[in-house]
Amino acid sequence: MNNHTNKASHLRLVTSSLVFAASQAGAQDLGHKAPPQDMPIAITGATIHPMSGPSIGTGYILFDNGVITEVGEGDRVFTATTKVIDGEGLHVYPGLIAPVTQLGLTEIAALRQTDDRNEAGSATPEVLAATAVNPDSTLIPVTRANGILTFGSFPTGGSVPGRVSVMSADGWTWEDMSVKQDAGLAINWPSMRPSNNWWADEPDARQMERINNRLDEIDELFQQAISYRDGDRTPRDLRFDAMLSVIPSANGSEPENPVFISANDVDQINAAVTWAIDLGLRPVIVGGTDAPLSAELLRQYDVPVIVTGTHKFPKRADQPHDAAFTLPIELTELGIRWCMSSADDTAHERNLPYNVSKAVAFGLDHDAGMRALTIDTARILGVDDLVGSLEQGKQATIIVTTGSPLEITTNPVMAFVQGRQINLESKQSELAEKYREKYRQLGLTRDE
Repeated sequence: MNNHTNKASHLRLVTSSLVFAASQAGAQDLGHKAPPQDMPIAITGATIHPMSGPSIGTGYILFDNGVITEVGEGDRVFTATTKVIDGEGLHVYPGLIAPVTQLGLTEIAALRQTDDRNEAGSATPEVLAATAVNPDSTLIPVTRANGILTFGSFPTGGSVPGRVSVMSADGWTWEDMSVKQDAGLAINWPSMRPSNNWWADEPDARQMERINNRLDEIDELFQQAISYRDGDRTPRDLRFDAMLSVIPSANGSEPENPVFISANDVDQINAAVTWAIDLGLRPVIVGGTDAPLSAELLRQYDVPVIVTGTHKFPKRADQPHDAAFTLPIELTELGIRWCMSSADDTAHERNLPYNVSKAVAFGLDHDAGMRALTIDTARILGVDDLVGSLEQGKQATIIVTTGSPLEITTNPVMAFVQGRQINLESKQSELAEKYREKYRQLGLTRDE
């Protein structure tokens, strides 16, 4: 190799390194985390939406040390040490909850170094999503700026990708952010029949062999975990230790945590729920496009569904054009518990409430839609004792808005995570202000 080639190779290497370093730097949120609450705070004169009961037209909410201490109606006199915020004309809601995300696990899809969603191996129940969450992700401030203050962090890939963690949208470390580190186990249920799509070039027999292998892998893993539970657990096995919270105890009591099973087709849902119930598990269906076709089974065992968005086409060509928009209404009418996730790219998780808005536009009750973003989600994730509603004793994770979060024109003007007032600015708001200033300097803006 000649000297010219050496220099060119060196230049390419340096340039690539600089581009990568710039990408890494741009993917870091440089804002400070919120300090602990140091005095009681009361928001008064606002419309309070507890989500666990009817709205209060003119009310107040009081919280101290990160915990809600009082929610009431009318006027109230507070102590001199209480910080009183005038909420006249504003609305107070519990922080919205995004149940299924990869927030903090991935930043820039094109850079493998910023993508920590998938672990090596097909069955990795020992993986705990919380430990991989990046507290300095720039996507978290963007998401919480639209009122989403709690999220479920889901590992992906393989048959059993790992354990789900419920996180708050502010904290210096992943430990600070953890609401519930181990909230259940994610399972990706395979299709139950061969694909006849144009891109499926494998013979049906080969596809069925692969499907059966995945089903055997999932079932064998759980059978081994049950045997491990009943043995002397020597030597210790991290994989099976991680599964003890999702399988029934030796005396048959209900598991502490659910299994979150990704399944959309009716035969997938039926097979997954039947398998889980036979093993004494607590299934939650993630996706559930065909859930109405499995309504009797889901109702019988009170299996909830996490709907993965409404901004999509119908699943089949013979379905009505609004099938995705009306799925939440169908589930409500069928008596199936459900909540909403966006199923969007992580960078757009802020659009979660507008998936519910679409269902409301097609007939879903507004309050039912708001519960699907708050208390109903908290119940399905197993954190309703901490977040999801404005009740005494729960964490003061609160948004103050100009209107309903389901309206695009609504803006959160204030937010608290466990009583800590957080900054609602983000990289996007800073860029918006940057270019507003550009047009102000050019004299092209209207008078404000």
